[in-house]
Amino acid sequence: MSEPILKLRSLRKSFGETDIIRGVDLELAPGERRALIGPNGAGKSTLFNLISGNLSPTSGEIVFNGRRIDGMNPQAINRLGLARSFQITNIFPKLTVLENIRLAVMRPRGLGAVFWKFIDRDAGIRRETERLLQLVRLAPRASTIAGEMSYSEQRSLEIAMTLASDPQVILLDEPMAGMSHEETEYTSELIREVTKGRALAIVEHDMDVVFSLSDRISVLVYGQVIATGTPDEIRSNANVKEAYLGEEIAA
Repeated sequence: MSEPILKLRSLRKSFGETDIIRGVDLELAPGERRALIGPNGAGKSTLFNLISGNLSPTSGEIVFNGRRIDGMNPQAINRLGLARSFQITNIFPKLTVLENIRLAVMRPRGLGAVFWKFIDRDAGIRRETERLLQLVRLAPRASTIAGEMSYSEQRSLEIAMTLASDPQVILLDEPMAGMSHEETEYTSELIREVTKGRALAIVEHDMDVVFSLSDRISVLVYGQVIATGTPDEIRSNANVKEAYLGEEIAA
């Protein structure tokens, strides 16, 4: 069995006297798709903020590829191969789709905006931008202003920008939030396609997406993981039904 690519050990996060994350232990294998589910206020986004460096833990360890990353800043963690998208779409709405992706491709190469007017001469950046456009099915929208696209298209754009650093681990925080049924199906299939060969951790409230997309599921309640297992194991877990899923798990 391969060594986990991401390990959380006795991870805790407190704000003042309020404990949000209370001793989480979790491992993510290379190439695994893991859903993190739980009620509102369970600490799911806080856990993602700790892993991605947006927050520092109160105690415990986060190990990525054998290296401790707890306390490192988000940029340094991203350079190591871990990328994260947020609940709120994080794009440049006044730039075109192509310009958004091109900026994301430039970032890990250490190229800033000062190179903007010369960047089309760089064949490598141009090829990678075009590849990502094709990968997320946005090539026909390359010249469209990002803020004028539908919400699902903006999420596809954000996924492309997340992939620009060629991460080994991707964290997606509620990527289907606010989508219609058709948009959810489209985005779910897109995520399945673009994360092949990469480890994925996803926070999502749509149980159809969770059970169809995940290899394993971890259930977070009051800052603690109360169960981890395959979709079938979680579906039939009495403690999970009582704590979170209730009767909707049988639907």
